Amino acid sequence: MKNYTNKLIRLFAATILLGASTSSALEVEVEAEKIPEPVKETKTTVLMKTTEGDIKIELDLEKAPKTVANFLQYTEEGHYDETIFHRVIGNFMIQGGGFTENMAKKNAKRTVKNEANNGLKNKRGTIAMARTGDPHSAGAQFFINVKDNFNLDFKSTSRSGWGYCVFGQVVEGMEVVDKIRGVATKRKGHYNDVPVKPIIITNVSVMKQDTEKPCSY
Repeated sequence: MKNYTNKLIRLFAATILLGASTSSALEVEVEAEKIPEPVKETKTTVLMKTTEGDIKIELDLEKAPKTVANFLQYTEEGHYDETIFHRVIGNFMIQGGGFTENMAKKNAKRTVKNEANNGLKNKRGTIAMARTGDPHSAGAQFFINVKDNFNLDFKSTSRSGWGYCVFGQVVEGMEVVDKIRGVATKRKGHYNDVPVKPIIITNVSVMKQDTEKPCSY
């Protein structure tokens, strides 16, 4: 009887140890499993409200991080509100972000390094930074290509080869862009290609992203 009891005790102890060992193995597996890291956003969308309609533009944070950050900072500061599309060339582009309705120049507070060597092309519907002859002089002014303008693309790091940095794409409202490109223009003061009837950018704002996204484990 004593031997039988001892066998039962040993068997019970072995069962407990086996259970503890199995539990430990499971715990190690759980600890080793990593929770997926959140996906880093590579795009953000802005809504440009104009007197001719709304334009939604998706900005490329991955390919043009400095340029997008610069544009978003001007947006946050309200720089673009109540500016106009002051230069409209129907078979080329529409340019804005630098003048008020009475053609008073709105000075940019800062410039940004040219990122035109990011691989993005000046194709129809893209938004790019306007600048002077200095490749790295882009401030707040931008233009939207109304046709493919590949002659504006990066070719080299020479002064004449840098090109114009594309940093986004119109995703909704291209019909508004086409409407603007077709307006009558005139010379006003020192400036050519100014719309006869001012086309006002009433507001530019960042559209909220849907942060609640399903995920699988």
